[in-house]
Amino acid sequence: MQETGSMTAMSKEMQDCVNACMTCHTVCEETMSSCMQAGGQAQMQIMRALMDCAEMTRMCADMMMRRSPMSAEMCAMCARACDMCAEACMSMPDDPQMMRCAEACRRCSEMCRAMSGATA
Repeated sequence: MQETGSMTAMSKEMQDCVNACMTCHTVCEETMSSCMQAGGQAQMQIMRALMDCAEMTRMCADMMMRRSPMSAEMCAMCARACDMCAEACMSMPDDPQMMRCAEACRRCSEMCRAMSGATA
């Protein structure tokens, strides 16, 4: 089924990137909740990275779904936020939730970087 006008069907790559963003958003939110329940051991740097990543991934997915002309730039910024969050989560390698979050962030970063057209 082909759409008419300016709304074209979303490519598989873009749909996969949207899905990766939404998964990453969910895992970041779950990880924030886990950190808050754990109390003092959750460092503020990790919480900030989780909050930034959760917001960026949601916004990035939204922009891709509405075919924003700024979505490529947003994907590049989202990839950076995901990298920073993965790095922060990796600082707690004994925490399985943190490792799950780091993995989701790395996957999302790779997909966003590809959607942004960046090679690195």
